[in-house]
This record gives sequence, structure tokens and C-alpha cells, in this order.
Amino acid sequence: MNFSKPDIAYAVSRLSRYTHSPNQDHWEAFARLMRCLKGTMDYGIEYSGFPTILEGYNDANWIFDSDETKSASDYVFTLGDGVIAW
Repeated sequence: MNFSKPDIAYAVSRLSRYTHSPNQDHWEAFARLMRCLKGTMDYGIEYSGFPTILEGYNDANWIFDSDETKSASDYVFTLGDGVIAW
């Protein structure tokens, strides 16, 4: 059994950009995130698919002329039929 909190992934990603020199706004956002986590400690997503297999999928567009456009790629990882990274 595995539990995760993907609902805070965006907030954590944004806050992690300022770990080298956080200002007051960043500390306040961090405090809000900690209060949210404290209030939802019993919440989670249960990944219990059987068998518990880690799978990864990738999609990319390959370009030939980099002056005209940019390439892009996306990925998703699943564990036990639940998405754990995207």
C-alpha cells in the first residue's frame, strides 16, 4: 500500500524555487502549506492495484528544424493503476 499527496505537487514545486532566498510571502505560503498538511494528515490516495507495477509512458514530438519551432515531451508514471508523477 502506498499513499501520496499529488494535490500539493504544484505548491511544493512553486515554493521550491525560492529555497535559496525566501521572502516573507514565501514563508507565509509555506506556513499555509504546512497547516494544510497538518489538517489533512489522514487523507491520501491509496494505490492498491494488483500487481503493483511501476509503469512509465512518454510522448514527444521530434522536430527537424529547431529554428521554426521547439520540441516538447510529456511523461506519466503509474503505480498500481494510480498516477504518481506527471
